[in-house]
Amino acid sequence: MGPKTTSREPWIKRKISGENSGVLTRKQIEDYQLLKLRETLNRAVTKSRFYKRLYAGLDSDLKTLPDMAKLPFTQPEDLRETPLDFLCISQDEIARIVTLQSSGTTGNPKRLFFSGEDQELTVDFFQHGMLSLVNPGDKVLILLPGKTPGSVGDLLRAGLERAGVTAIVHGLVTSPELTREQIKRENITCLVGIPTQVLALARFAEPEGGSALNIKSVLLSTDYVPSVIVSELKRVWGCRVFNHYGMTEMGLGGGLECESFSGYHLREADLYVEIIDPVSGLPIPDGQPGEVVLTTLTRAAMPLIRYRSGDFSRFIPGPCACGTVLKRLERLKSRDRVYLTPSGYLTMADFDEALFALDNVLDFEVTLTDGPAGESRLHLAVRLKKPVSLETESRLLQAVDKIPLLRDARRDGSLKVSFNFGLTSEILAGKSPAKRRISDQRGSARNAG
Repeated sequence: MGPKTTSREPWIKRKISGENSGVLTRKQIEDYQLLKLRETLNRAVTKSRFYKRLYAGLDSDLKTLPDMAKLPFTQPEDLRETPLDFLCISQDEIARIVTLQSSGTTGNPKRLFFSGEDQELTVDFFQHGMLSLVNPGDKVLILLPGKTPGSVGDLLRAGLERAGVTAIVHGLVTSPELTREQIKRENITCLVGIPTQVLALARFAEPEGGSALNIKSVLLSTDYVPSVIVSELKRVWGCRVFNHYGMTEMGLGGGLECESFSGYHLREADLYVEIIDPVSGLPIPDGQPGEVVLTTLTRAAMPLIRYRSGDFSRFIPGPCACGTVLKRLERLKSRDRVYLTPSGYLTMADFDEALFALDNVLDFEVTLTDGPAGESRLHLAVRLKKPVSLETESRLLQAVDKIPLLRDARRDGSLKVSFNFGLTSEILAGKSPAKRRISDQRGSARNAG
């Protein structure tokens, strides 16, 4: 028997048509999206000072979905410079404000505003999306921030409880041993968390001789998900590992894998997603990689139209094994790019796939600095499960050399690599849900791109 159809399809069918029966088609989805895009544009131009300025003198009439390409983009900088100008409701109707300061970014942070209605849409998505992972009666431990009303952990808890699932908001992991004890005490069957934190929990907190935990499924979110972490969690716990794609700009929920694990099925009743050439800004055909651009279809407080996410992916052509008509977005690559040569760049994903393949590695930080002889210096601060041995640095260098750009730079002398190591039971203390990035502290002349 093949994988069951994603739980998002019947949910989207009801949202689009109000009907519980019948077959969902691409035409139904696209007709609905065109209708909602027109409504969103009309609302934004009428009520948002930002979009009133942006679209002044432009033909914003949409006759077909491809007509979206004639509209200008919304940039992340716009959310930093004039966030209040996006509002389509009065400020006293705002239920939640989220401030985002990306690492390495100076100046004002991005600010996102949500109404109670907007947050209800996210709870609804979580309720139906999580049915791919859990069944009524399961118990989920949420390893994400959730104390604040309207935070991601709080909204996920609410969605799960509506689905008949017991949800406990744990927060970020600071002590793997204490978290493990809670998992056993509460008979947790599903974990939701940050990839590196869940990996460390599996590696650091497992007793010798195997696991006594009853983890059936894991959902990884908030950051790039390395394939080596997925493989390790499946090996340790024998569980299914799902990947979620979401941004605060999307309203936290964007897309989720089904049981075929072959791409995110998108939240197409609430989001319209395009893939563009990041240089020309033109749409590109399905199957080709490019930048993810999103438009909200049902956002009340702060609609976003053609927002450039900075994420890179592609639409996967052809049907999914689960049989859904929903589009599939390929698992995202790490969005950060640090150039080592004029044309060669590194991403955190490069390091994740190479270093997390070593069973002693729990987490690490990457820093680039200038060396005294004009070369670049790569510093790796590595947190280990076991004490440093004579072969630790050798194994790490071998892992680094699996990244071709680094291997070539080490060989020609333009890059030197150094390590420092940490070993402590409080390995995850103080970590935030922000995406991990390479810290590039070289002079600006070295930062091409």
